[in-house]
Amino acid sequence: MKASDVRAMTSDQITDELEKLKKEQFNLRFQRATGQLENTVRVRQVRRDIARLMTIAREMRAASAE
Repeated sequence: MKASDVRAMTSDQITDELEKLKKEQFNLRFQRATGQLENTVRVRQVRRDIARLMTIAREMRAASAE
């Protein structure tokens, strides 16, 4: 997910995407704990996407407050 794609989203869409990624992160952690995780790179990608979404959401809130 690119930052430009996230910036084009509304705050509701960002919230929905964030919720979806957090569920995926939980499932990936569960798979890793049980030894069923095949794509280990996805854990890192999801973590970074969550951080990207949260950062841009915070930027949007700060811009609207000004």
